[in-house]
Amino acid sequence: MPLGRRARRSVDIWPGFVDALATLIMVVVFLLMIFVLAQFFLGQALSGRQKALDDLGREMAALAEKLNLQTKANAALQAELVSSRAEKEKLEHWAAGVQQDMAALLTLKDEKEAELAAEKKISDEGRAQLALLSRQIEALKEELARVAAALDASETRDKEQKAQISDLGKRLNVALAGKVEELQKYRSEFFGRLRKVLGDRPGIRIEGDRFVFQSELLFATGSAELGTEGAEQVRKLAATIREINAGMPKGLNWVLRVDGHTDKRPITSGKFPSNWELSTARAITVLRALAADGVPRDRLAAAGFGEFQPVDSGNTEAAYAKNRRIEIRFDQR
Repeated sequence: MPLGRRARRSVDIWPGFVDALATLIMVVVFLLMIFVLAQFFLGQALSGRQKALDDLGREMAALAEKLNLQTKANAALQAELVSSRAEKEKLEHWAAGVQQDMAALLTLKDEKEAELAAEKKISDEGRAQLALLSRQIEALKEELARVAAALDASETRDKEQKAQISDLGKRLNVALAGKVEELQKYRSEFFGRLRKVLGDRPGIRIEGDRFVFQSELLFATGSAELGTEGAEQVRKLAATIREINAGMPKGLNWVLRVDGHTDKRPITSGKFPSNWELSTARAITVLRALAADGVPRDRLAAAGFGEFQPVDSGNTEAAYAKNRRIEIRFDQR
C-alpha cells in the first residue's frame, strides 16, 4: 500500500508541473506577440528608419525561428520531464535567455528612437539655415543690381575721365619731355665743366651718365677718410655744382647721387665689418664734403653697393682697381 500511494502521488505532481510549464510558454508567446505588435506599430512610426527596422525584423525572425524550434523541442521535453529534472533546468535557462534578448531589443529600440529624434532636430536646423540662405541670396541679388547700376554710371564717368586723362597725359608727357631735355642739357654742361675743372687725368672718367673717381684718388686703402688730394678734387666738384645750380630754373627737380663701390676681396679692417659698410662710408664722406662746400643738402644722396656691381668681372689687380670707385650721378629726382 505505501508503494501504491507514492506512485499515485508521483503521477499527480507531473501534470501540474507540465501545466505550469505550458503556462510559462504561453506567457512567453504572449510577450512575444506583444513584442511583435509593438514592432509592427514601431515600424509604422519609424518608416524613415527602414534599414534599422529591417535589422530588427531579421533579429525577430531569428528569435521566432529559435522559439519555433524550441516549441518543437518542448513537445519532446514533456515526455522527458517525467524522468529528468535537468531538462527542466535547461528550459528555465533558455527562458531567461529569451528575456535577456527581449531586454536587449527594447534597449535597441530606445536607441533608435533617440537617433530619429536627433536626426529630426538636425533636419529642422537645416531647413532654417536654408531659409536664411535664401534670404541672403535675395539680398545679394538686390545688392548686385545696385552695384551693376553704379558700374554703368561709373563706366560713363570713366569714359569722360579717360578722355580728360588722355589729354592730361599728353600735356604731361610734353612737359616731362621738356624737363628731361632740360635736365640732359644741364647734365651735359655739368660733365663738360667737370672735365675742364678736373682735367683728363688717370683715375677720373665719364661713363654714360656717371662721373667716376677711382677710390685710390680719394681714399687710402681700407679707409673712408678723404686724403689731401681727394679733398681738393671734391672741392672742385662742389664749386662746379654750385655754379651750375645758380643758373638752373627753380622748377628743375635734380639730385646728385654719390655711389660707393669696392672690389670683391673681403676687407680686413676692424672698423668695417664688410665691403658694404666701407662703400657706404666712403659715399657718405664725399656727400658730407660736398655739403660742407655749399652744395644744397636737399640735392644730395648717398648709396653703398659693396662689391656687388662690378664693372670688370676679372680677377686681376687692374680689374680690382677699376671696380674700386666713387660714382657721381646727376639725375632727376
